[in-house]
Amino acid sequence: MSLADRHITPLMRQIATQETIELVHPFAEWQTFGALAYIAECYGFRYADVRLVGKHKIAHIHLVRDTSPQAQQRAAANTAAFPDPGRPVPGMYLGSLTPVPEAQADVDLVTTLIRYDAAGAAANRKQLLAMAWAGPLLFLLLALLTGKYAVLLPLAVLTPAFLLGALRINSTRRATLAERLLAAGCTRMRDEAGRERFVRPVTYAV
Repeated sequence: MSLADRHITPLMRQIATQETIELVHPFAEWQTFGALAYIAECYGFRYADVRLVGKHKIAHIHLVRDTSPQAQQRAAANTAAFPDPGRPVPGMYLGSLTPVPEAQADVDLVTTLIRYDAAGAAANRKQLLAMAWAGPLLFLLLALLTGKYAVLLPLAVLTPAFLLGALRINSTRRATLAERLLAAGCTRMRDEAGRERFVRPVTYAV
């Protein structure tokens, strides 16, 4: 079984049996997640959100059943066109997760959405700022208590520099992704939790 098959087979199983889909592939590239999300959307789902779970921030991509008439029509058309629950699948070259030219733009767009949401989940601004200021105080206190100034004082300086630098890099990356989404016609909005998200202008064609 090819690597693409190992991704596609469990996805098709979820599409056939579940109302929500979760994609968890620790070593997958973002483009792989985008391709899998595209396939799911061809069968009547829509990308919902991404969570970064655990110490290693493993991405969990969530999709939900899209009950709109357009999505259901698309699902019915693709089910009829691709009756084999294995391969081929809509929008991909046979036996791969490489998009055909007609699907490339849609795959790139959902991939960018996933990356934007993941970047937001990775950088909790309030948490990082709190750590940037609390960390030096902790190291200074430890230095006073232990007398190990040569080790702890550099850490008191480097910790906020590292955290604030990471926050800046993440903000720059998100801004670049946001520009791509706006250029593609997406609309900026706030979700129920107050997070900045983007909504695509149209769903995929059948």
